[in-house]
Amino acid sequence: MTAFMMKTDQLTFEKAYENLRTVKPEAKMNEEFERQLKLYQAMGCEVDTSSAIYKQYRLQKVTEKYPELRRLPQELFAVDPTTGSQGLKDDEVLYKCRKCRRSLFRSSSILDHSGGSGPVAFAHKRMSPSFTHVTGSQAQCTSYFIEPVQWMEPALLGVMDGQLLCPKCSAKLGSFSWCGEQCSCGRWVTPALQIHKNRVDETKMLPGLGSQTRKT
Repeated sequence: MTAFMMKTDQLTFEKAYENLRTVKPEAKMNEEFERQLKLYQAMGCEVDTSSAIYKQYRLQKVTEKYPELRRLPQELFAVDPTTGSQGLKDDEVLYKCRKCRRSLFRSSSILDHSGGSGPVAFAHKRMSPSFTHVTGSQAQCTSYFIEPVQWMEPALLGVMDGQLLCPKCSAKLGSFSWCGEQCSCGRWVTPALQIHKNRVDETKMLPGLGSQTRKT
């Protein structure tokens, strides 16, 4: 009923739930379903499986369902851009290994996160000199956090964390941890499949100009 009122009456989760409890005071929602309805609200009261927040939620649930991570559902993995027959969509970016130019993932696989509190978030660690000049300012994300891509499957199965290496030249691209990792901006991301921006190049198709590449 809460979801129905959110959809049909364009209510927020809080207002719809409040209305329900006005009629049915004994109604009580468990925390997990509340979390799902807040996700539903964030997606505009639609189940959008292509949404970054939906993909992040799905990854979190996978670690609960498959705690040993010895097998993962194939639909969890984005198509390897080297095997997909579909070309780049408008405004879509392809990311390639800077060393060997092997295509790695598309911009649609990036799971954006809100920026953290910067160096303050690392107060429990020893502050390095590189942090001293940005104290009080917003730190920049130096990595992309992405959904799993098909070429990653052998590295991800059966282990909780490890390195992400280019499948062609074995250059180190980043790391992964199903328990989560802290971004350079201070935000904790769970699970975390982290690709360092300085290890990849962006490639975008521009009308009439062909493939355009720029370093990030």
